Amino acid sequence: MKVLIIEDEKIAANNLEKMLHKIDKRIFVQDKIDSIESAVKWFHNNKTDLIFLDIHLADGLCFKIFEQIKIKTPIIFTTAYDQYAIKAFKVNSIDYLLKPIEIQELEQSLEKFKELNQVQNANTIDFDALINFYNKKTEYHERFIVRYAQKIKSIKTNDIAYFYINAENVFLCTKDNNNYSIDYSLDKLENIINPKDFFRVNRQFIVNISSIENMYSLSKSRIKIELKPKPDNEIIVSYNRMSDFRKWLNI
Repeated sequence: MKVLIIEDEKIAANNLEKMLHKIDKRIFVQDKIDSIESAVKWFHNNKTDLIFLDIHLADGLCFKIFEQIKIKTPIIFTTAYDQYAIKAFKVNSIDYLLKPIEIQELEQSLEKFKELNQVQNANTIDFDALINFYNKKTEYHERFIVRYAQKIKSIKTNDIAYFYINAENVFLCTKDNNNYSIDYSLDKLENIINPKDFFRVNRQFIVNISSIENMYSLSKSRIKIELKPKPDNEIIVSYNRMSDFRKWLNI
């Protein structure tokens, strides 16, 4: 089986190749590509059996590839942080893997590909519907209702500095340093707040870009951030979110 990896993180691409060979040594990785431009050029002259495609590439979103060239090859999408794309993939029966990729999930995806590949027209994917789904306007929460003591208060999302977990409960912290418990998980919050303004830096925190006061590079793969108001815990961006965090800062 011939495979193409389109991924702008060299380490991630190499790790994926190693896992594929571990699962099945007969899998041949034809190439590893890191951009939309190079992918379009590659498809003009080459074909493959299966594509592993990262959503955020060095020169933009991978959907731009489909706007320039027709691709009928089955695709397994990979993403570290993009819940809306995941929803779209489910709608269009396209498999996806969340980073960091687990070898068991990768093996399951390969099995799914083999099964679908035996079905007539399994390679037909409605990419126009996929692009439209991804690009359609999403309505995000503009305010949250919180309760404290016997009072109920409405807080504008723009006034929230960050969301965090404390003792298994989720709280929001406002920019004027008031903390309120809310009945949402961080996973749920990722679906209802604007990803241009908020980013989940690790398992405990979703931060507002306007509340980041300072950032420190601890190493090539570790960044410490300081928020205002200052939380009780030190905040380190998770390793598997580093690439998307850097891209998010440049939106």
